[in-house]
Amino acid sequence: MNGLAAPGGLDAATGIDAAFGLELFESQAASRHLDLVARRLGADRQGYYSIGSSGHEGNAAVAAALRVDDPALLHYRSGAFFVQRCKQIQGVDPIRDVLLGVVAAAADPISGGRHKVFGSAAASVIPQTSTVASHLPRAVGLAFALDRAARQGVACPWPADAVVACSFGDASANHSTAAGAINAAVHAAHQGVAMPIVFVCEDNGLGISVPTPPDWIERAYGPRPGLTYLAADGCVLPDVLGAAEDAVYLARTWRVPVFLHVRTVRLGGHAGSDVESGYRSPAEIAADLARDPLVGTARYLVAAGVAEPGELLARYDRIGAHVREVGAQVVREARLDSAQAVTAALAPVRPGAVQAEVMRASAAAIVSDWPPTAEPTSNPPHATPAIGTPTPATSTAPAPTVAASTISTPNSSGAPAAPPPMTLAQAINHTLGELLSRDRDVLVFGEDVGRKGGVYGVTKGLRKRFGARRVFDTLLDEQAVLGTALGTALAGFVPIPEIQYLAYVHNAIDQIRGEAATLRFFSDGQFRNPMVVRIAGLAYQKGFGGHFHNDNSLAALRDIPGVVVAVPARADDAAAMLRTCVAAARVEGRVCLFVEPIALYHTRDLHPGDESWLASPTTEHVPIGRARVHGTGADLTIVTFGNGVPMSLRTADRLTAQGLHARVLDLRWLNPLPVADLVRHAEATGRVLVADETRRGGGVSESVYAALVDADYRGALARATSADSFVPLGPAAETVLLSEAAIEKAAHRLLR
Repeated sequence: MNGLAAPGGLDAATGIDAAFGLELFESQAASRHLDLVARRLGADRQGYYSIGSSGHEGNAAVAAALRVDDPALLHYRSGAFFVQRCKQIQGVDPIRDVLLGVVAAAADPISGGRHKVFGSAAASVIPQTSTVASHLPRAVGLAFALDRAARQGVACPWPADAVVACSFGDASANHSTAAGAINAAVHAAHQGVAMPIVFVCEDNGLGISVPTPPDWIERAYGPRPGLTYLAADGCVLPDVLGAAEDAVYLARTWRVPVFLHVRTVRLGGHAGSDVESGYRSPAEIAADLARDPLVGTARYLVAAGVAEPGELLARYDRIGAHVREVGAQVVREARLDSAQAVTAALAPVRPGAVQAEVMRASAAAIVSDWPPTAEPTSNPPHATPAIGTPTPATSTAPAPTVAASTISTPNSSGAPAAPPPMTLAQAINHTLGELLSRDRDVLVFGEDVGRKGGVYGVTKGLRKRFGARRVFDTLLDEQAVLGTALGTALAGFVPIPEIQYLAYVHNAIDQIRGEAATLRFFSDGQFRNPMVVRIAGLAYQKGFGGHFHNDNSLAALRDIPGVVVAVPARADDAAAMLRTCVAAARVEGRVCLFVEPIALYHTRDLHPGDESWLASPTTEHVPIGRARVHGTGADLTIVTFGNGVPMSLRTADRLTAQGLHARVLDLRWLNPLPVADLVRHAEATGRVLVADETRRGGGVSESVYAALVDADYRGALARATSADSFVPLGPAAETVLLSEAAIEKAAHRLLR
């Protein structure tokens, strides 16, 4: 396919015209000088840690092969790509922008001084730290979303025929994140799902000090069925530009994944503090210098008669002088000087707008579809395969049928009647149906959520009602699930992915911690990824599970700045809190983790046979960070959440029979904690017992204690928790989990 015309005047068979060749040379030279100035600023203690692009300047040609409205997620060595892309955008100065990032200036137009990243909203460069290929799942999710957004009428920042460009290094190509993401792309394309993405592997043969075998990338990805593999010498400008043109043509025309293997060199070590002579021989270093892509481009232009050597040297020196001048200017820029300024980008807090959004969604409540009808045995005619697997689920976990006793019918006024009392699982299903019905940008997906309707039946019937484009199954790969959420969120969707069990989210926690939660931070709020991640979690399942299906570890989720962690215990709270989370995602760009207690999914009774744990989903708004109190007891406040709520309520009933009166405070929100409600109800009784089903070390109770101490609470304080242990299989679980007996014993100790 060589010979395709390139923008600006390349034909691989005839060469590069003067203007275009000099343009690319100048982008390469600017990137090289940015590296030099960045190192000088670091040595002078005026700049901060940065990784150079020297030796990778051939990626300027990759930028030239793409359109400026093709979203790009860049490797930290894609400096010349960034310069070439940004030069085409009026009002964007890539040299100044990069150096503002190097010195962590508050005026940095992408991160606002929070991190040195390649990013520009105007140039469609989405900022990434790009460590160990963590951005690849997002890139795959975005490629998946582009065509889908156009077909579903969802407003997307990029055109329907756009191509996603994603660059990374040869060492990162070996990481499970990269392997999983590329596998997900190929798997989707295999099913006929549009996947317009160009994976650009910039192979310099080294992962810091560890060599990559010269033939490894080609052997690992070259023979992969369903993945078009193209290779180019990144030190030879016409070669890399021709291959990049071919790669983009294939991805744009056929909407398929393409792997572009660009062989580069690394000049100057891994980063500013790295001395490569400590692990590389002089001959190896000299061999890389001989392949310097900037020198190679100069030689090509001279040989082609485009420019004389002296002219190119003069251009190089002029660019260097300009970069140094800008470097001297940016050191005078102000830095972030307060915690408030640093954290302002995490997420705006707009409770009034969130409440209005909740009520907008609630006003369009649909007639409840209970019990849900049976799933079809094949895709409906209008459906297309979704990313992931369309085959029936093979999980061995139990799948109780979600059903309710009645179906909501219109009342005498013609408006839908209030839905009947439901279990927690039914209320979540009902609310997901409302949200999908109200807004076409809502997506529900995850392993087993489509055909099967979820391991516990929570999404049962939704796929039939809303189609396989809105409710679909994914691969058994939590990084791919979350990457799909990250990418679709960028494209204008409000994704509601499901992670099947809490223990499984830890397999992909960096997609939440390092990607989802940081995007606003690294882009100063210019990019966001609204999402509500449903996670089936916590313990107390009877006769099933063990550690991986009964996990009470929430500490890693609560530790992520800006992320909302919600844990509903009742059906009415689940419905209201889910609406609030979706509204916060849409309005504030929030990343919300919605942890659903598995043991309460199908619970009907607080006490045997009373069905008092059923509740009707309501349109009540539950603000983020507001607790719910049960009772007005003046002797003791039991602070709890999740499974601890019914356990504490039963304990409170037994205490009442003994003449001791307790109120139960359901935190509901574990991040941010409802501190104001906590302090008010603690002071109302002067005795606080924290009933915490998470572990004693690193559990929720520690944060509750700290919040009370910070508020100068002076009353009595105690806690009952689960043990610092994994959850074993069978009855042994009762020996390490929080129990009602432990709660009652701690209460008596506190009240005596």
